[in-house]
Amino acid sequence: MSRREDLLTLGIETSCDETSVAVLRGERDLVVNLVYSQADLHARYGGVVPEIASRNHVKKLPFLIKDALQAARIEFPDLSLIAATYGPGLIGPLLVGLCHAKGLAYGLGIPLIGVNHLEGHIFAHHLSTVDQEPPFMALIVSGGHTTLVEVNEYGTYHVVGATVDDAAGEAIDKIGKMMGIGYPAGAEIDRLATEGNPKAIRFPRPMATSAGFDFSFSGLKTSVLYHLKKNPRERIQDVAASVLASVVEILTKKSIEATRRFHKKRLIVVGGVAANSHLRQALHAAGEEKGIAISFPPMSLCTDNAAMIAGAGAYRHLNLGESHDFDLKPNAGLSID
Repeated sequence: MSRREDLLTLGIETSCDETSVAVLRGERDLVVNLVYSQADLHARYGGVVPEIASRNHVKKLPFLIKDALQAARIEFPDLSLIAATYGPGLIGPLLVGLCHAKGLAYGLGIPLIGVNHLEGHIFAHHLSTVDQEPPFMALIVSGGHTTLVEVNEYGTYHVVGATVDDAAGEAIDKIGKMMGIGYPAGAEIDRLATEGNPKAIRFPRPMATSAGFDFSFSGLKTSVLYHLKKNPRERIQDVAASVLASVVEILTKKSIEATRRFHKKRLIVVGGVAANSHLRQALHAAGEEKGIAISFPPMSLCTDNAAMIAGAGAYRHLNLGESHDFDLKPNAGLSID
């Protein structure tokens, strides 16, 4: 095999509350992708507690790496590259993963590459398709990010729009807490919404018709809070359906219009909220109407995972010749452009 096909990348993702390790052969051959979720640990607090997340990454990461190597039937000396998220994210969790990656790369005498978490999400698309290369528009929508990115080629990005306050997933989780739904709330709100009336409550669509492609979800969150205080017996299914109607409409209008305005024929949708069934249905329908192809990665690659980090790292190392020195620092506010 050629060097490109032979490259074995160990990916490490610890930007928030998922500890994940993956082994990737070449650019797209995913050998193993393990994800340990801390959701149950943080549910009692209604959201992620950074110190708890950091401590659990320290506990779980060495065992996940061992399990990943065993599942891949390889040993440490077989690895060619270590790829780890270095931002954006929570600084404590980022430090855990990046420091562990540095130790492995130094000890094994192989290159280290730090990966931008947002670029990683875009590479969830790269891993799951072979015939949908750039150019395209990317909607990165998750608990921490709601960002529209013009992708003319991998490795070069232009942010078209971003949230000015809460990310869509963050707003959904906070609204879920108001509704008495445990953290994380996204999957349960998605399920409840299928049983509710999306027209029952007319929640606002913040910035849906504003110029440009920025997003805002804080006003929606506030509107739900006041509505629930005034209507404590409101049917929870109708609240869920009405909330998603607002979120989905905003995301769909903005992303489809940005794709059209920047003369792209494809929109890819990545990140945790990309798993939402109502968003998938709305975007597929809107895309068909406007002649825009819509692509989602498989569910397993929507939420935070190390496969996408390994994919981005392997691509940059193989195609752009990149690696990082061991003085690379985590950057909680890292931008993609």
